[in-house]
Amino acid sequence: MWLAASKVIVAALMISFVSWLAGKKSGLAGFLTALPLTTLIALAFSHLEWGDQQQSMDYAKSILLAIPISLLFFIPFLLATRFNLSFWSCYSSGIALLGIGYLIHSYAVKFL
Repeated sequence: MWLAASKVIVAALMISFVSWLAGKKSGLAGFLTALPLTTLIALAFSHLEWGDQQQSMDYAKSILLAIPISLLFFIPFLLATRFNLSFWSCYSSGIALLGIGYLIHSYAVKFL
């Protein structure tokens, strides 16, 4: 039970801090968000919870493959000025691209 509560508290604190920081120093908040802090915490918690080394290694490999694919989310934001896109159209398009990225990831992870 302590592990589940710890996971919730750590994740909530991370998200709250970075979203607060985004209003003060968006550059620093973006850098911290891009760091694999969540990955570090999730890998450690997963390994503590399940204790399976191979599962932890497979999880890490899946993350490594997913990182470049997940950048698809940001493509609409890069194109926002050129195509006069609103925040919500960029956001929803980014989520749709993530869906396509997930299909690519699901196929590619079979080869790891």
